[in-house]
Amino acid sequence: MSFGAMDLGLNRMKLGSPQSLQSLEEEQQPETEAWRTYTDRRNILREFLTSDLSPHLLKRHHARMELLKKCSYYIEILPKHLALGDQNPLMLPSTMFQLIDPWKFQRMKKVGTAQTKIQLLLLSDLLEQLDRGRAKLVALLESHDTLPFLSCWDTVEQRLADLSAVMDNFLAMMVPGRLHIKHRLVSDIGATKIPHIRLMLSTKMPVMFDRKESVAHHDWASLRWFVTIQPAVPEQFELRFKLLEPRSQQERVQCGVIPVATCTFDIRNLLPSRTYKFTVKRVESYTLVYEPWRDSLTLKTKPAPPEGAHTPESRASLACP
Repeated sequence: MSFGAMDLGLNRMKLGSPQSLQSLEEEQQPETEAWRTYTDRRNILREFLTSDLSPHLLKRHHARMELLKKCSYYIEILPKHLALGDQNPLMLPSTMFQLIDPWKFQRMKKVGTAQTKIQLLLLSDLLEQLDRGRAKLVALLESHDTLPFLSCWDTVEQRLADLSAVMDNFLAMMVPGRLHIKHRLVSDIGATKIPHIRLMLSTKMPVMFDRKESVAHHDWASLRWFVTIQPAVPEQFELRFKLLEPRSQQERVQCGVIPVATCTFDIRNLLPSRTYKFTVKRVESYTLVYEPWRDSLTLKTKPAPPEGAHTPESRASLACP
């Protein structure tokens, strides 16, 4: 055997020795730990995107935001507490209106309008921050770049914490809050004891047409509408209708405003084969501060039946007020 072959055999024996295997494992161990850290942190990010900031959750918040933009906002007057020593029951809001200065209350309604608008704008901005933040995190997860997960993980963690805080703020602002009163709303009325008053912004769900049940016939229309959350007391509605593109001065009277106490109404004496626009909303109340939206529906009446065919009797004649 040559000396070269002997050296090769000795080298192989050295490589297969326990000392050599231990050295190799020590060299691979840091790489294995780094990979484990990388995968663990990717899983943390993936879990955040599928639970705390999932597409389904953001879609639901967008739907709620669109609903809030269609809601009506009101000032709700509530007694804070009784004056010291007063044994009378709490005054009802209707009684308080008789004691509140009308001019001061109108000023508070303007404050309520401004606060509602600002709150809706802030909600939209927070939702946009959540959308942008999720998009950046998804891009980071799909890049397979190890650097942010190993050497820059503190930055990623801070981003997750910031987005969680944005989500908390968004959820807290979804409910209208208290109005801050800078001046007394009740004028000085002598010795009368008045409980302290607190003002709250309240929300009413939008009034929307039932597009499946609202239909037009040849000379009348059957209209149905609903409120997502039924109010505790019956509400009054205002129904408007108007003929689109009237062809004569006489046809211009095909419009009107109708007060309705239910969620259904049939409008008669319409023209056949014509298009009408209908809108519905609540009757405006004294406490209304903001109503940015009202539902509208466009329907086209059917052609007139053949001459001599039976037609239902008209219930009422329509004319612009």
